[in-house]
Amino acid sequence: MNADKVIQRSPPPIHRHRVPAMNVILIEPAFPSYQRHFVRALKAIGTNVTAIGERPPDHLDGELRGWLTRYVQIRSVTDEGELLGAVRHLQSLEWVDRLEATIEAHVLPAAKVREATGIPGTSVRTAYLCRDKPAMKDALRTAGIPVAQSIGTDDPREVRAFAAAVGLPVVIKPRDAAGASGTFKAATPPELEQALLDSRVADRAPVAVEEWVDGHEGFLDTLSVGGRIGHSFVTHYFPNVLEAMRTRWISPQMVATNAVESPVYDDVRAVAARVNAALGIGTTATHMEWFFGPKGLKVSEIGCRPPGVNHWDLYNDANEMDLYRDWALAVTGGRVEQQPSRRYACGLIALRPDRDGVIAGYGGVERVFADLHDKVTAFHLPEPGTPTQPVAAGFMANAWMRVRLPDFDDLRRTLDWIGETVQVRAG
Repeated sequence: MNADKVIQRSPPPIHRHRVPAMNVILIEPAFPSYQRHFVRALKAIGTNVTAIGERPPDHLDGELRGWLTRYVQIRSVTDEGELLGAVRHLQSLEWVDRLEATIEAHVLPAAKVREATGIPGTSVRTAYLCRDKPAMKDALRTAGIPVAQSIGTDDPREVRAFAAAVGLPVVIKPRDAAGASGTFKAATPPELEQALLDSRVADRAPVAVEEWVDGHEGFLDTLSVGGRIGHSFVTHYFPNVLEAMRTRWISPQMVATNAVESPVYDDVRAVAARVNAALGIGTTATHMEWFFGPKGLKVSEIGCRPPGVNHWDLYNDANEMDLYRDWALAVTGGRVEQQPSRRYACGLIALRPDRDGVIAGYGGVERVFADLHDKVTAFHLPEPGTPTQPVAAGFMANAWMRVRLPDFDDLRRTLDWIGETVQVRAG
């Protein structure tokens, strides 16, 4: 196998009726790389796709350009004024049926532009509640949904008072954080003071402060249509994210179960439906993080967008489907058509270099491919000489493999074995 390529299985062809042609604007079609699949899926069902992005048109590859009816470049897609101007210009050329954003930072600006231009989709209220962590938890708490105790503040004195009231550890993170970026755990008074400096609360930066919740961490992803869940998928973190993003020797995993309909997940699926109702989620992808431990099930947060790190590709491999296509059908026609096979559990394992520097080589890779054959559905092994990325950059920042097996426990053991077998050497 060519070790510098990501191997991606093509989704199975689906021959179903096409929706009437609609005009959809997608924000940022080229970055991250999986954004192109949203364009592909819209085009495949007969939609006229216009995109607004930050890259010059000649930076888009020929295939992507071929899927687009129009492309408008602006300086920043998170600049609401610029985005509004671009959308109004496009509305002057043709009717716009939908304006869609699938990246966390783009969701709220897109909602504000929708409201200003009369385009249907996720509301400003919903987008705000899914972006601002303290406001989100207040709304969920009011709806009786179990969440961690939390406050939003820019005052170090309020952080200290909250920590004294709920007890250490506490977590401090940006109000609009995504993943573990900018997140700090403080388990002792000195760690709390350091976290106040590192999070810039000492300089009056606004943050979310939450009680520490012990337990196993996972997430439930949905494709929701008109407020009802059309597809749902459950993934587990091993270990929890904050530990995974701080510890180099760990080869962290995200493993999707194929037993989503099992009674084991009744509570988390029921909570997801209640969260949708509480936040006014309509037709969109969602990504809901949760913990389960001594305090029971707790919702950590939810975004009205797909998960990152190409995770829908993992669901496609596990369920022999094209989730991007059903997303396109949902936003243009209010329906989904496919049935997840649930034949496989599928997992991603991050393979970290032993130090920062440049990739020097690999050990154990040939053995993994020889033993697993087609069970490895995708992988990325950067060429020797490639600069390494820091551990905190995420699960796909360096080398990784995606693997599927019919049994979840067998898959977990196999991913552990890969982590023990493969060495990523840096120099």
